[in-house]
Amino acid sequence: MTEPSIFTRILNGDVPGEIIASTGKLFAIRDISPQAPVHLLVIPKTEQYRDVTELAAGDPELLAELIAFAGELAGDHADGDFRLVFNTGANAGQTVFHVHAHVLAGGLTETSLVA
Repeated sequence: MTEPSIFTRILNGDVPGEIIASTGKLFAIRDISPQAPVHLLVIPKTEQYRDVTELAAGDPELLAELIAFAGELAGDHADGDFRLVFNTGANAGQTVFHVHAHVLAGGLTETSLVA
């Protein structure tokens, strides 16, 4: 059996983390290393999908819900404009293999990056 991801451990209250919003299937936290004035992570409560390609193939409705939730959060925490980033694979910068989206907003420039 594999260890729960850091995101599941935050969700379960096993490690500190401020959940800023939640739905039945998703939750959001602030990124611990923000790359923009607003940098949130939107995370499915299930660990079933390692990355966005697995999520898209396995549960496209959950992916659509994740994207809609990201838009709501951008409206709540910024002006509604946002960048949505999924890192897929270690060589693309993915460090936690529990699918999650980076929501970046607030004064983004062409050179804003996500790790």
